[in-house]
Amino acid sequence: MLAMLTNMPREVLIAQIKDGLVLMVLGMGTVFIFLIILIFATKLMSRIINGISKDHQSSPAPSAAPVQAAASVQVQQKAAPAPKGDDAAVAAAIAAAYDRSRN
Repeated sequence: MLAMLTNMPREVLIAQIKDGLVLMVLGMGTVFIFLIILIFATKLMSRIINGISKDHQSSPAPSAAPVQAAASVQVQQKAAPAPKGDDAAVAAAIAAAYDRSRN
């Protein structure tokens, strides 16, 4: 491979290097522009989804309040881990963790 490069005329070698650099810059520029468009599209979709989810959160379900209250009490008491088969306690712990992550 090196022998082939040394046998080339200098003008041809310089032209090929210039063409390679132009191609590299065009490729990197295309990827950069695509990534910028992707960032803005992701932000736009996030704003749309957040707007939709805020509309649905304005009226919480009435049955969710007792579960959240019970979960808050259980988290504050630092209760022992629930035994296997106690699905209500597990559900309350999950609801409490979810409630804490949202606030």
